[in-house]
Amino acid sequence: MRTLGVDLAAATKKTAVAVLEWTGGATRLDHLALDVSDEEIVRLFGNSAMMGVDCPVGWPDAFLPFLAGHLNMDAHPVLDHDGIAGRRLLAYRDTDRFVTGRTGLLPLSVSADRLAHPAMRCAVIQAKIARDVGPQPRDGSGRLAEVYPAASLKLWGLLARGYKGRGATESERLALILEGLMTAAPWLDLAGNTDRLAASDDLFDALIASLTARSVALGRTLRPDDSHAEAARSEGWIHLPAGGLSELNFP
Repeated sequence: MRTLGVDLAAATKKTAVAVLEWTGGATRLDHLALDVSDEEIVRLFGNSAMMGVDCPVGWPDAFLPFLAGHLNMDAHPVLDHDGIAGRRLLAYRDTDRFVTGRTGLLPLSVSADRLAHPAMRCAVIQAKIARDVGPQPRDGSGRLAEVYPAASLKLWGLLARGYKGRGATESERLALILEGLMTAAPWLDLAGNTDRLAASDDLFDALIASLTARSVALGRTLRPDDSHAEAARSEGWIHLPAGGLSELNFP
């Protein structure tokens, strides 16, 4: 099995990918790259059993009617979201609230925060995959799943905060987290990329996304139940690991 992890940014410069090869109880980092184009992501997707993308794959269900009401000067769907509680339904998806309830982490809003541009690019990539390979369900039941590296790290018992950025403190924290990952997953062969991973939170997040993709492929993530299934199909669903790292590697 090959799993693809994508840390998606609005531009190629900050976009990273990691491909893990899972063979007979051995797991090796087969490909690690930064500055990755849409076309390269689609190509790698075609050669992978599962792709985990660190980016929202959809928007809140309430968001489009709100925008359409505003555009058409139809007050009703706009006034439905009067007040802070109503605006939260425009900013956060059902899966975002689920993740917060399970982990205490609050994903960035796809419609009201810095994720808007990457999400637009993600929608284009999904369309390119649909065109070239076939459409992938947004709930992760196909070969593409939305992941959240910080949540995966926390659920695996590793440090999950404070490693984003290029400062000395962030670099030290990232190196510490990577060391913790290697202790927890001694079977993971980074193929000489330890220094690169310790120097780039983008590459590191792509690696965690690829590990989480393995969890998805094995059916070892929290799936949407009946109360979340409808929203997950349209808005997307963040897959949280349901077991430890040791469960990912076996012959």
